[in-house]
Amino acid sequence: MPDLWSDLLACLDLTAPPPARPAGGEGASVVFEGCNQRLGYHRLFGGQLLAQFARAAAIACPGKGVKSLHALFPREGRTDEPVRYEVERHREGGTFAVLTIRALQGAGVIATASVSLHAAEDGPDHQTVAKVPPVLGPEHRVDIGLLPWETRASADLDSAASGPPELDLWMRIPEADPDHAPALTAYATDLSLIGTALRPVEGVGQRDAGTAFTSAVTSHTLWFHRPFRTGGWLLLRQHSPLLAHGRCFGRGDVLTEDGALVASYAQEALLRFRG
Repeated sequence: MPDLWSDLLACLDLTAPPPARPAGGEGASVVFEGCNQRLGYHRLFGGQLLAQFARAAAIACPGKGVKSLHALFPREGRTDEPVRYEVERHREGGTFAVLTIRALQGAGVIATASVSLHAAEDGPDHQTVAKVPPVLGPEHRVDIGLLPWETRASADLDSAASGPPELDLWMRIPEADPDHAPALTAYATDLSLIGTALRPVEGVGQRDAGTAFTSAVTSHTLWFHRPFRTGGWLLLRQHSPLLAHGRCFGRGDVLTEDGALVASYAQEALLRFRG
């Protein structure tokens, strides 16, 4: 297994055939290619695609940050084939831009994203969110295999004991290029919402994937509210209000240790129990 941190950063280093930003403005497309994580899975991890979508959008529109990203996953991605990202700019003004990105492999489209970007502006700053508690102590440290940084959680998603469909997950992403913070955070938001939705189900935990149940993310949306950096603690505060009809839904906020709301996210996934 390669070093997960270096492997993830390498996936964010998208390449593009020259010219990376062709003339033509709106309607002109930009093409990037991204390598895949070497995780030993039979399919691509959706968090990788989310992170690469965020990077492709930011590179295509320099001077603006990702404001919202809505991704759909119609087909499994292959781990042995690079992903080609085709970015189409529908509107690019002085402060806002709207893009569509298609992630492709030989079999066709494996994911799509609608992305809005915005250049930061000055103005009133106000938020209304529940107070952020102190960072959980080291006794709450958990190993979430695909996250190459320290994490601490309020509940054990692998436990078969039932509990409320909620989770506070603290994480400390290593200090990295500030431009990578949205992509790295997007990557992390794809890992634990299904496990959060499973918590009320007695006798089943996240580790039972592939045996007691089958799951697959079908859509994932992120909103980035403020610029932020990695290197400090971030709280992923999650809640899943619904599990029904073979699907689950969950949502969460990303907050800094001092309580600033920097991002929000939501996810729908296939969740089928085996009879």
